[in-house]
Amino acid sequence: MKAIFNGSILAISDDIVYVDGNAYFPRDALHLQYFRDSRHTSVCGWKGTARYWDLIVDDQIITNVAWSYETPKPDAEAIRYRVAFYSGKGVVVS
Repeated sequence: MKAIFNGSILAISDDIVYVDGNAYFPRDALHLQYFRDSRHTSVCGWKGTARYWDLIVDDQIITNVAWSYETPKPDAEAIRYRVAFYSGKGVVVS
């Protein structure tokens, strides 16, 4: 499976975990040159606190396009250190 933005491959892996309809890639599948840390966080009642990354491709910066749960709650342990992408921000996962 790949995550792609405007022809740039952001992540690629066959080791995908699906939760709530989102494909979570292993962190080491990310092509880190396209990402920078975001200060944004959010809280899910059953998964825990998510951290975010901004996407930088060419001259475009897309904020908070990817997220991960570093210390998920027990029911979400399968996505610890995995990253998912917002499709509504132009990332295609297929």
